[in-house]
Amino acid sequence: MSRPPVPPFTETDALAKVQAAEDAWNTRDPARVALAYTPDSVWRNRDVFLTGREEIERFLAGKWARELDYALRKELWAFGDDRIAVRFQYEWRDASGRWWRSYGNELWEFDAEGLMRRREASINDVSITEGERRIHGARPEAERGVPFPLA
Repeated sequence: MSRPPVPPFTETDALAKVQAAEDAWNTRDPARVALAYTPDSVWRNRDVFLTGREEIERFLAGKWARELDYALRKELWAFGDDRIAVRFQYEWRDASGRWWRSYGNELWEFDAEGLMRRREASINDVSITEGERRIHGARPEAERGVPFPLA
């Protein structure tokens, strides 16, 4: 199975890979998202360590059951032949209705077919009010490639 663009990445390729990841994660479909990873992909997500698509899919299903109204933005930070670094923000609410913005960085490594074989994510959560929200669903076409503010 191939997942273009494939390494070695150009800047255009890396930007496309980041946007494709953002689009997929905003579907909140664990099975669809898991297909972007190798069958034996290794993850670190905060303090959780996962191996393989099945674990990734289960993890994502639990994540999106807890993180309601999840909406994500990713931005290319750096790239190399088979690696991409991104920064991201996403907003969500918990079961009590409290809103959160989660800030983070990810390091990605890809195989020759363009599947991610390693993902390391560091994430911090900040409580926000509903009025402070700035991410409302998937990114509109007109905002693609537009950097988002840090704070």
